[in-house]
Amino acid sequence: MFNQSEAEAYVAEQRPVEFDTAKSTVRRSVVVGPIIIALAWLIRGWDGAWSAALGIAVVVGYYLITGVFLSMAARISFAAYYAAALLGFFVRLGLIAATMYLLANIMPVDREALGVSVVAAYLALLILEAKALAGKRRGDHV
Repeated sequence: MFNQSEAEAYVAEQRPVEFDTAKSTVRRSVVVGPIIIALAWLIRGWDGAWSAALGIAVVVGYYLITGVFLSMAARISFAAYYAAALLGFFVRLGLIAATMYLLANIMPVDREALGVSVVAAYLALLILEAKALAGKRRGDHV
């Protein structure tokens, strides 16, 4: 049986699974992104499509930052991993809000399309990745 330091050493030697998961989520954005952009274009025109594209870029950046932070924290210790997962979630949500605020103030964007696209992309990618990971756990390899 492993003690905590042996388990942490074992985790530090493994591939960064969290970053692999983030990359997988980003690959799914290639499918989800154009759908959200097309819907924004149909509903809000070109300004909506442009704003939705910016929103999707913000979400993709969020998932990549999450993967990097969690991978680095997992190599340090379990306590660092838990802290990065819990506290980092709130910090990253704050970064999303700050990024959206800055974009809305320095660029001509459709604020409604930007906000809706961020929420829609975040949830759609989260659901798709959770479904894929649940399938791998069962052995389906969805």
